[in-house]
Amino acid sequence: MANDISITRTKLDNFISRLREGIEFVEQRVVNREPVVEQIFAALLTREHALIQSRTGAGKSLLAEQIFLMFEGARLFTVQASKDQQPDTYFGGLDIEELKKGRLIHNTEGSLVESEFGFIDEIFDANDYTLRSLLSCLNERALRRGVQYVKARIHTVIAATNYLRISEITEALLDRFLYKSLVIPDKEPYVQYQISRRYLVHGGSPVEPPFKIPYSELYLASEKIKGNIPGQEISLPTDVMYFANLVVRYYESLRNRRLKEHPEEYPHLKDFYISPRTQAKAIDLLSAIAFLQNRDEVTREDVEKLYFLFTTIGIEEEKNLFEKAYQTVLHQYNTRAGFTNLKALLELDDLLDRLRLNPELLKRPITELEHSPLKKTLLDWAKEKLGLVDPGVEHNRRLLESFSESITPMNEETHELKQHIRKSINQLFQSKEHIWGQ
Repeated sequence: MANDISITRTKLDNFISRLREGIEFVEQRVVNREPVVEQIFAALLTREHALIQSRTGAGKSLLAEQIFLMFEGARLFTVQASKDQQPDTYFGGLDIEELKKGRLIHNTEGSLVESEFGFIDEIFDANDYTLRSLLSCLNERALRRGVQYVKARIHTVIAATNYLRISEITEALLDRFLYKSLVIPDKEPYVQYQISRRYLVHGGSPVEPPFKIPYSELYLASEKIKGNIPGQEISLPTDVMYFANLVVRYYESLRNRRLKEHPEEYPHLKDFYISPRTQAKAIDLLSAIAFLQNRDEVTREDVEKLYFLFTTIGIEEEKNLFEKAYQTVLHQYNTRAGFTNLKALLELDDLLDRLRLNPELLKRPITELEHSPLKKTLLDWAKEKLGLVDPGVEHNRRLLESFSESITPMNEETHELKQHIRKSINQLFQSKEHIWGQ
């Protein structure tokens, strides 16, 4: 964690401006691939990996190489996978003297382990033994082989493939590549014309950009996005986080309904499952979206772009389903003060957590507690409904119960949240005799 670094506003503004220009430059160089480019830059900002699938000759390598060329001061490891390769292709050759002693020790100099960026072409051509070895390196950023343990410098790996090979190992590998895209060759005449023009000038090779972004600045930005710079975190309001989780849950149900109705579309899938690990990573993406807009707080509108993480870019049906999930949940909570009630319940839940950690606070008027987001709301409501605010545990119990009952759930999810909070209030005060000796 970066505990002793910070980013000045001027430096932040300059980086965001150049990053946006860099995205535009790559989009101009790689024709008609704007969503894929944006997705990969999201992967870079969140220090995650990206997988590009397409048929041969669709420009996967050009796209990856052109993106990596935007940065300076970072090592790039490139390899084309094959079935004959062993782990030392990626981790460096074995030390012969150590091998004679029965120890697997890789010389990692120049390998993926010592590189910030990586490009693995035709990744599914690699054998399962090698892919299994890559898992911890990609996920944990560490080489673990025998007695050897080396921290990896890996920031982001882009992998490309012409096909998906489904097995227990490859499914685990796919989970390491949070951002996925399917590049479908565009046969529209004008798009083909644009591609031909660029080929005549550059021969299908990446070109040096007009400027480069220091890798150190990208790393610093990713530290801010991940909340690793004290005092410079990007805030995520609780109601926005709850809303995002509702959208993702509904999207998961829509995908499973679609899978049941059209099993031929995904013959290798029995069900569609979003792991808690992947869902938690949505927090980083939301922060990255806010960051690119030069904001220090995530908004409700940012949730719409979570399709970068939860869908395969290029499969319009998946994106449409996510958009449907977002709009449906948004409509539910935009009506009849749904977001207002949700925010009040979540703030009350935060207050209950605070009181559980320090029950002595219940001896004071709750409305006088410092740093409580509910303070003004609860105080105004208490004066209107219960008269003057008095100190004491029993009064606080009545205040919390009455305030929670005043919130009218607009849908099933809010009703469930309210029931959870009522249970929490009961549990808090049921133990008051033990806590205060009453």
